[in-house]
Amino acid sequence: MSKQTLTIDGFTLSTEQVLAVARDLGASMQVSLAPAARAELKRSRDYIEQTWMHDQAPMMYSFNTGVGLLKDTRIAIEQIELFQSQLIKAHAAGLGEPFSEEVSRATMLLRANAFASNYSAPRVEVIERLLAFVNAGIHPVMPQKGSVGASGDLAPLAYLSAAIAGFEEAEVMYRGRRMAATEAIAAAGISPVKFELKAKDGSALINGCTVSLAVALLAADDARNMLADSCISLGLTLEAMRAEMAAFDERIHRARPHRGQIKTAAIVRHLLAGSTRTTHAARAVQLPAELRRSDIPYTARIQDVYSLRCAPQVMGPVFDALDYIDNILSTEINSATDNPLIFDKEGGGFEIISGGNFHGQYLAQAMDLLAITVADLGSICERRIARLIDPTLSWGLPRNLMSGTAGVNTGYPVVTCSMSALVMENRTLCMPGSVDSVPAKGNSEDHVSNSTWCARKAALIVANTQYIVGVEMLLAAQALTMTAADLPGFVLGAGTQAAYDEVRRQIPACLDGDRWFHDDIATAQSFVVSGSVRAAVEQRVGKFAD
Repeated sequence: MSKQTLTIDGFTLSTEQVLAVARDLGASMQVSLAPAARAELKRSRDYIEQTWMHDQAPMMYSFNTGVGLLKDTRIAIEQIELFQSQLIKAHAAGLGEPFSEEVSRATMLLRANAFASNYSAPRVEVIERLLAFVNAGIHPVMPQKGSVGASGDLAPLAYLSAAIAGFEEAEVMYRGRRMAATEAIAAAGISPVKFELKAKDGSALINGCTVSLAVALLAADDARNMLADSCISLGLTLEAMRAEMAAFDERIHRARPHRGQIKTAAIVRHLLAGSTRTTHAARAVQLPAELRRSDIPYTARIQDVYSLRCAPQVMGPVFDALDYIDNILSTEINSATDNPLIFDKEGGGFEIISGGNFHGQYLAQAMDLLAITVADLGSICERRIARLIDPTLSWGLPRNLMSGTAGVNTGYPVVTCSMSALVMENRTLCMPGSVDSVPAKGNSEDHVSNSTWCARKAALIVANTQYIVGVEMLLAAQALTMTAADLPGFVLGAGTQAAYDEVRRQIPACLDGDRWFHDDIATAQSFVVSGSVRAAVEQRVGKFAD
């Protein structure tokens, strides 16, 4: 099979392209540097070599000076290469479990693209080395903890830099195994195994919030897919509850015209088009007392509870937040976040200017917003899950959605309890990290962004909420199966029917008593991670959440 090729130039890389490369762990997509970008990089580097590689050159931060509080200490030309290597070792102070291979791939691509814009001035060979790792499927092992998101993601990027340079201490993932970077480089046929870092190479590699950006891009993409899935899980619950659909009337949402709110209501109408379960006729059917396992009588409904009726007003803000977040991230993809940066000088030549583009506050605040909105999305989904097992709140659905002999069997209450645990965990995790700044590095970094932690905890919240959304699909489908015989002739909407069919294809209804629910939960989570239910719905009714 021929491999696709992506060409980067520092200015036009898209979110979709980053995600395609990041999730392509088999390295079927190859990445190359645009010839025009290569020529510009050579032009600036030639100037550096010809003009500044002597001890009388102006002092330029991290090029011929130390870093942090050592910014006023000149580095002799003869020590610059040693300085670049020592810089990597000094910053390799990360902790904890490593980032995923997807994050590692995205980070290398993003760093190479940032360099391709020719504002950072490393050698072309550094970019080629990064792309060689991406193309070979070599993924540096980077500990998740240690970055404060200012002066860039220094600690994790130091491990990436060490792998690129072939340090003996560096480790990578290659073909499913964790191994020494030197071993993987040799096995992949990349030459040389040991790669010398020259002036500005090492300091450019570790500067910039590129790891934060990589985690953020993956988390935001997962969140957007999950938001579409949550519309499906909502639709299935509306069907199971025989809900009142007036709350989704287009006129209501045009009267409060937030884009996300209007979009959510339209998606629900689209998924439930043709449903007769969500009608007054279906609601008028009194479910049998033995099925309900409750003596709560049927009462007419004029309107539903907030977790059903207000779903567009709660889920709509998530759509709008993701649009804002995507704008931040797409800008960051093609941004220069190194320090210092190099610019063409009027009259010829170049000048180096120190600034603060490495500061990750944009990313930190965007990821806090993602965390908050997704945590609340999980919260409203969990409230609907809780209603599904309680006949006093579900208008007569079987207690606990239980099958088999009562008492001997329990049904789904502990499954719902686990979802409550995830909601509580999410609520703790969504405390904003972008407002928490601890001065670092001898107070030379007296305000930091905390962007890496903000992105990491947002990703954790998204992962937790994938379970919640999947379990809502699972329990709503269970309710639909258990009441089907008592509501003959009432049909689901085209989209919800497709979702129900796919859930049932993967998980048979639980009708013979309790079973090993752990496996059902894992499969339910896979609905969201793999997008299998979403794909089945789109095949039936077309794209619904663009």
